[in-house]
Amino acid sequence: MRTARSPHRDGPIRLMAIAIACSAFGLALPGSSPSAHAADPKPGASFQAGAATSNISPWLGMSINGNMHDGKATHIHDELHARALVLDDGKTKLAIIVCDSCMIPREVITDAKRLIRERSKLEPDHVLISATHAHSCPTAGSVFQSDPDPEYLKFLAVRIADAVQRAVNNLEPAKIGWGAGKNAEQVFNRRWKMKPGTIPADPFGKTTDRVRMNPGIANPNLVEPAGPIDPEVPIVSVRSAQGRPIALLANYSLHYVGGVGAGHASADYYGAFADRTKDLLEGDRLDPPFVAMMSNGTSGDINNINFREAHPPAPPYGRINLVANELATEAVRVAQALEYHDDLTLDARAADLKLGVRQPNPEELAAAEATLASAKKGADLNTVPELYARESILLSKYPKQVDVNVQALRIGGLVIVAIPCEVFVEIGLKLKAESPIKPAFTIELANGYNGYLPTKEQHELGGYETWRARSSYLEVDAASKITTKALDLLQELEKAR
Repeated sequence: MRTARSPHRDGPIRLMAIAIACSAFGLALPGSSPSAHAADPKPGASFQAGAATSNISPWLGMSINGNMHDGKATHIHDELHARALVLDDGKTKLAIIVCDSCMIPREVITDAKRLIRERSKLEPDHVLISATHAHSCPTAGSVFQSDPDPEYLKFLAVRIADAVQRAVNNLEPAKIGWGAGKNAEQVFNRRWKMKPGTIPADPFGKTTDRVRMNPGIANPNLVEPAGPIDPEVPIVSVRSAQGRPIALLANYSLHYVGGVGAGHASADYYGAFADRTKDLLEGDRLDPPFVAMMSNGTSGDINNINFREAHPPAPPYGRINLVANELATEAVRVAQALEYHDDLTLDARAADLKLGVRQPNPEELAAAEATLASAKKGADLNTVPELYARESILLSKYPKQVDVNVQALRIGGLVIVAIPCEVFVEIGLKLKAESPIKPAFTIELANGYNGYLPTKEQHELGGYETWRARSSYLEVDAASKITTKALDLLQELEKAR
């Protein structure tokens, strides 16, 4: 079961009162010493760090997204948070914020970064704001039949900025280390190649899909997964000059776990990981409070279901707590064996790419309009073709191109890439392998939301993640262009060292 919340955390917020390549990391296998990495020397530097959280829980009755049908929060199982870590090398500040949210649109990110710049004097390109992708959090971005409450979006931007400001208030002399562990037991590729003739038609009536997402446990028609996994558990661990734990940032390429109670708002395993890590490091009653956070890696095609084997259903939160405990144990094992440094420099780069939008052609748009015309009036859409017909009509009103933000942060000899998409795991593995600075890892769903990011090869295989919708609309070559831009930014960081 979940552990009790720290008394240092925010209590429940009543919002209505507020107007607004595995080797790339040098894996530490169980029982061995984790890989530790020396930082860039900076004689006389005074490295500082601070961490904090702010409560971003919804009010009851708010939309909960993550499914094709909208849900409403009837209970807050565990409070949701924006978790912030601020680093300062004496010249440059960086902030990393991980939010308990399914996705956060660019407009909210822009508002939050504006507030952070005004209050905490951090430049927008030096601030990374990500969503965990928990499917039991309040709707912040419109997807399928879920739409956000505008007041919650204002509140979310303010509370993200609050977390950063509080982390800045907590800045103190610190040391930092990074490394990686491994857990291959909780990640599985969810896209499967199937026996011929066993894949249903897509929502548009086509029978060209060659893979199926979530095909069913122990399905006799399974052939093989359509892609790899990434079992790494990269971590960044921060301690005070005296050795008191300040923060631990982890990363894992797992879409989410799920299995919450009906109508529950929950931070999923991301929140349980933060709680368990705090317990293991005895950080519950520290002042300032210790902050743990789990970011989402590249998990657009990954979940934690082994479709090969039948297994009994878990009780609500059973799988969440299992995954959280395993990953927290591994993260703490790595953190306790790291070398820590206070002689490092920080840097950041970011750029917007203009990428095309996959819009319906006139024939497809006419078919979508006909499908919706025959749908039951005044009710939620109930069939997948109806849902995707609505998505086609909405996408027809999108601009032909959109801006997609790509970011890279350097923390000493470590780099972190940020991409505003549900990124396929192959892309993260490629960035780890080809980064000019190693180790490297990617945080997805960062600095906006631009839908799924399959590779061109995965687009050719089809499947749910490629079906045209507001959850998957970027041009087919988007992955290649984003990867190239990310590597360019990493090269800039390498040249500037």
